[in-house]
Amino acid sequence: MTEKSTLLTFLRAQRESVLAILDGLDEQALTTAVLPSGWTPLGMVAHLGDAERHWFQEVVTGTAGPGEPASKSPEAVFAYYREQCRRSDEVFAATPLSARPRGRHPGPFGDQITDLRGVVLHVIEETARHAGHLDVVRELLDGRTGLGPR
Repeated sequence: MTEKSTLLTFLRAQRESVLAILDGLDEQALTTAVLPSGWTPLGMVAHLGDAERHWFQEVVTGTAGPGEPASKSPEAVFAYYREQCRRSDEVFAATPLSARPRGRHPGPFGDQITDLRGVVLHVIEETARHAGHLDVVRELLDGRTGLGPR
């Protein structure tokens, strides 16, 4: 495997974890905040879609397609997340790992991301971190654990 295909494999595995953890939850569960932060599972999916859009479109290419889904229904939010992941994959496929970003993430962290490699590593980390949050939320909602991709 090449470095690029390995990174994509790990990114896709984390995305699949997010979706697998939430699979089978109804709208009430998806919109219920069980942690003190107030995040809902559906809100976390929307956040992850925004992160994909920001990092791969705004930062890597310097441009971005449409943002937030028009509806906040579970179907719309999950479709938005999948669409942003699809667009990210297109940018990733068309861009060398060493390519410098055309856009910039605000704040000091933006200075540390100097190429596509840094972007994809950050998105893997961000997605994995929130998949862990969703693991806890799922357990609190219905007691289910170990729901990563099969």
